[in-house]
Amino acid sequence: MKVLHVITGLAAGGAEQQLRVLLPRLRARCEVAVLTGRGVLADAIESAGMTVHEIGMRGNRDLRAVGRLARLMRRRRYDVVHTHLYRACVYGRLAARLANVPAIVATEHSIGHEHIEGRRLTRPVRALYLASELLGHATVAVSPTVADRLSIWGVPRSRIVVIPNGVDGGAFGFDADLRRRTRERLGLPPHAFVIGGVGRLEPGKRFDTLVEAVSTLDRAVLLLVGTGSCESRLRRLAHTVGTGHRVLFAGESTDVRALLSAMDVLAAPSAEEAFGLAVVEALASGLPVLYGTCPAVEDLPPGAAPGARRVEPDRLAAELADLAARPPGRLPPPDAVRLYDVRRQADRLESLYLRLLGAAPEEEER
Repeated sequence: MKVLHVITGLAAGGAEQQLRVLLPRLRARCEVAVLTGRGVLADAIESAGMTVHEIGMRGNRDLRAVGRLARLMRRRRYDVVHTHLYRACVYGRLAARLANVPAIVATEHSIGHEHIEGRRLTRPVRALYLASELLGHATVAVSPTVADRLSIWGVPRSRIVVIPNGVDGGAFGFDADLRRRTRERLGLPPHAFVIGGVGRLEPGKRFDTLVEAVSTLDRAVLLLVGTGSCESRLRRLAHTVGTGHRVLFAGESTDVRALLSAMDVLAAPSAEEAFGLAVVEALASGLPVLYGTCPAVEDLPPGAAPGARRVEPDRLAAELADLAARPPGRLPPPDAVRLYDVRRQADRLESLYLRLLGAAPEEEER
């Protein structure tokens, strides 16, 4: 079975990192088509032995990208096209139809109540999404929460399959020596209380609340991992509240384990999430987690992630202060890490591919 994964870009975001982790676990022969720039993850994917095709799309309205994608699909004769992220889903599903690809799957990583990947959910955005969704054969929701949102949008339940994101828990295990070396490299004091924030620096992530919280904690340092449109605003805010010297912008990174090892807590104050991959990775690293919303935790049975607590923004500084006052230490990885094992995700995706190709029976997983 030959599968082409189509994704908008390969920056170090949640969906992109998820694809990088998933690809080596799939038994199918996989290749990747990236619409825009390669990003920091393209080399990592290629080093794992997979081909990355660059489509060279120039802007949202570059319709020539459809033709380039369709020609690639015809030439390489894929059995399955699997699209990820809004622009790739719209263009990739159309190209796959034009190329007569037998099975067309999309994963919805980032749909919210009011936004999808930072776009406001206007009527045109929703109409284009629903029209392109009809060109595929199945839409994968990364959580039951996302499945509900898709259904409310108008995607028929019969076309939605819930397959949660996956994590390689062992790849995030805590390493004390790695912690020391990473702190030295970043210039972090050995005894500093390091608050971590991982994700795109965009308004919905509410990282401004972390910058403000750090100003109330004497020995705390904020380590932000990621890039985005809010970076300059967050830098100005840090200077305004007097914490510019205690907020470290680490940029994009493929070595999340090292950065998690350097942290003492992960704070994820997002107003809205589709899954919350960084939260599960932090739990695998033994970190306590304070979150605003996280379907990856909230969709699980009670007690599956005891190290993660939901916190309102106005309580965030107090909760961080409470953690900072406790002796440093690591928590054992909770059941949530095992439940979201990436090998389980890979098996379920391949079963879906085979079913759509008529080579496997219908699964009761909707």
